[in-house]
Amino acid sequence: MTVSKAHTIADLARIAGVDKSTVSRALNDSPLIAAATKERIREIAEQHDFQMNVPAQRLSRRQSNVVGLVRFDWGKGLKMLDMFMLEIMGGISLGLSEHGYELLVLQAKIDDPTWASRYLESGRADGFIMLSASCTPELLNELGAARAPLVVWGAPAQNGDYSSVSGESFEGGRIATEYLLATGRRRIAFLGGPSSASEVEDRRRGYEAAHAAAGLEADAALAVHATWEQPEASAAAAIDTLFARDPAFDAVFANSDLFALGAIDALRAHGRRVPEDVAVVGYDDISVAAYANPPLTTIRQDGLLIGTLLARTLVQQLETGAVTNVTIPAELVVRESA
Repeated sequence: MTVSKAHTIADLARIAGVDKSTVSRALNDSPLIAAATKERIREIAEQHDFQMNVPAQRLSRRQSNVVGLVRFDWGKGLKMLDMFMLEIMGGISLGLSEHGYELLVLQAKIDDPTWASRYLESGRADGFIMLSASCTPELLNELGAARAPLVVWGAPAQNGDYSSVSGESFEGGRIATEYLLATGRRRIAFLGGPSSASEVEDRRRGYEAAHAAAGLEADAALAVHATWEQPEASAAAAIDTLFARDPAFDAVFANSDLFALGAIDALRAHGRRVPEDVAVVGYDDISVAAYANPPLTTIRQDGLLIGTLLARTLVQQLETGAVTNVTIPAELVVRESA
């Protein structure tokens, strides 16, 4: 007996007695299809020598199986892909590959409102991953309202328009400051990123809450800010500002490990020892933090895990329409800088 060959998904759907969308989802291992149905359709596909035409399938669904990691051209040479972001990118690539997607790093202009629709309508990208530090809340809200498939690192959606993965920034700020206070430090400087960033303000609120819990008041003169564009150099400049304001500080809580490394260099330039004179706590636990001089005490955020969660969250939104917000915990890693 000769077994007929199925050339199209429509052929398979007719043989299996289901609609084409069910066949397509089953062959793509969609969670929307029951395991028994997937197995039956795959068996029929094998029996009828079905070979999936991937380019045609993607075209018919206007789907590229490509996700865009968006960078924005601010005209300032923004270096978004620092060590922490490279670790996140590795996790994104890994997470996407698990689901048959590929990663495209794309450059967009912050004042161009059409870039997202161009990529979606042309089929060059199915959705986007964005980093809150590189864009404005207004832009995120616009994209969410336009229903662009979107997941954001670092900025939980307030209105449910887009998915997000974020850290427990308030807890991170509280834990770091609480630890420094427990070691006897009392003049703790806050070295934050841009004050417009929600995670920076959350970490500052945690810093202030730890002071309040200890019966102390955080000194506003000890709060300074650096920029993401040139983290080490701008952190060093912020330390210079602290010395000009009040050189009696005995600790620094820095909002990134790169800020912390820049702060340590600046402290040494001012004749201060770390941690004997000034203790330093960073944030992120990038791969080089353990090899700094001295090894850096920091709040750990697992970049590989973050990237994997960003990828999985977006794929879930693409396949099911579910918009979710995922939070990862903050963890203190004690080394020699504090």
